[in-house]
Amino acid sequence: MARSDRLLRLLQAMRVLPKPVTAARLAEATGVSLRSIYRDIDSLRAAGARIEGERGYGYRLLEDYALPPLTFERIEIEALVLGLAEVRHMGDPVLARAAESALAKVTASLTGEREQEVLHAVSQVYRSEARYAPAIDMDILRAGCWRERAVAISYVDKDGRATDRTILPLAIVYLERSLMVLAWCRLREGFRMFRAERIVAAEDACESFRPRRAALLRAYLAELRQGSRG
Repeated sequence: MARSDRLLRLLQAMRVLPKPVTAARLAEATGVSLRSIYRDIDSLRAAGARIEGERGYGYRLLEDYALPPLTFERIEIEALVLGLAEVRHMGDPVLARAAESALAKVTASLTGEREQEVLHAVSQVYRSEARYAPAIDMDILRAGCWRERAVAISYVDKDGRATDRTILPLAIVYLERSLMVLAWCRLREGFRMFRAERIVAAEDACESFRPRRAALLRAYLAELRQGSRG
């Protein structure tokens, strides 16, 4: 692992893990030796990071040199905390970890009163179960959208009929009660919205459709506008 990557991973661990965090816990989280943790903490301090603590007692990141100070109004902080908390309850483990990481980075960039407002926000989200329940790893479909790669899926419709299709994924759409995948469907030769919980298998079809995603999205929106006028 490159030294710069190791230092960034250590910083992120110090942002996310409960404070104070021991060197042993940091070593476990980052996959390096205790000696490397002690050396890297010294390097971060020399680079400008304010890290409180010492060997045997644990460490606390007070000021993160890697992130510039951010200015938020209190209501903006409430919105951030509430929105990221909602993402953590969607039922997508990858997005949940990303939301937790993003909030840790925001918190690390704040100081004093604003940091406390994040830690003690009055807006909270509590759900007894995940809001959405996709049957597959949504990261495959996200990657298909980002990289403009076709995805082969097995899909079960509302009547229980199963089909194998190749789709060009364009967007993941979060509706009030369902998670949908907007795509161009090769089987139907048209735009389709697939319910995520009915996609029982998905894999990269090893085919690029770049640079068509933006054009396909424009065509879909044009169809919507034409339909609303019809």
